[in-house]
Amino acid sequence: MQEEKIDFLHHNESAWNKQALEQNEWSQAVSTELINDAKDGKWEVHLTPKPLNKAWLGDVRGKKILCLASAGGQQAPVLAAVGASVVVFDISEEQLKQDEHVADRDGLSLKTVQGDMRDLSAFEDESFDIVFHPISNHYVEDVNPVWKEAYRVLKKGGTLLASFFNPVVFIADRNPQDIADGIIRPKYTLPYADIKDLSKEQMTRKIENQEALVFGHTLSDLIGGQLKAGFLIEDFEEEMQPHPRFLIDQYLPTFIATKAVKLR
Repeated sequence: MQEEKIDFLHHNESAWNKQALEQNEWSQAVSTELINDAKDGKWEVHLTPKPLNKAWLGDVRGKKILCLASAGGQQAPVLAAVGASVVVFDISEEQLKQDEHVADRDGLSLKTVQGDMRDLSAFEDESFDIVFHPISNHYVEDVNPVWKEAYRVLKKGGTLLASFFNPVVFIADRNPQDIADGIIRPKYTLPYADIKDLSKEQMTRKIENQEALVFGHTLSDLIGGQLKAGFLIEDFEEEMQPHPRFLIDQYLPTFIATKAVKLR
């Protein structure tokens, strides 16, 4: 379809507010029991479905961590319970309320800030030791400002932990019959964007259903963009989708996670 002028950011903000109110999988706050375990040293957080290798985080006690586009009452409260100084930054007010709820309920100290992940002007240069950025950058049309801003707000030696989908998930036709027949039929080119690639009818349906609009970035932007921002990628992991949504999920790891370091 012809790309239309759509305020995707405002739409996605509303979509995530709706998901939070409906207690979507990524909007269900962790339990008091889990927070108490974290306070006792038994904890895990996730960039991908499997628990994160804690060597990627190191000792977080006393560290300043920005949970970027990562609200929902799940990762940030755990990190705060372990002893980190945590700021949660997210576009969705209702998602942020989940983190505030856990903090109030369990006596945790964390701060929430609402905003666009591409603009971290609320924070000064070199404010954080770690930026923790689980899968979410497919909700903005250009990921490069996210990497540049993460680099700016990290201290020298700081770490960006990020995850995203392998963009191959965006190229196939989503015809239900193809899926039933086990056919992967390439239809879309990268970079992908709902606002330019879906038909008018498909877009209308998405907007009426308040579904978030998504973008499929190239690896040149997802990985190369981090390098261009100044990061050194120190480690890299791929992971299979435990609950395949697309046929391609059954054949290759479609989750990607990177550990990147700001050296100077």
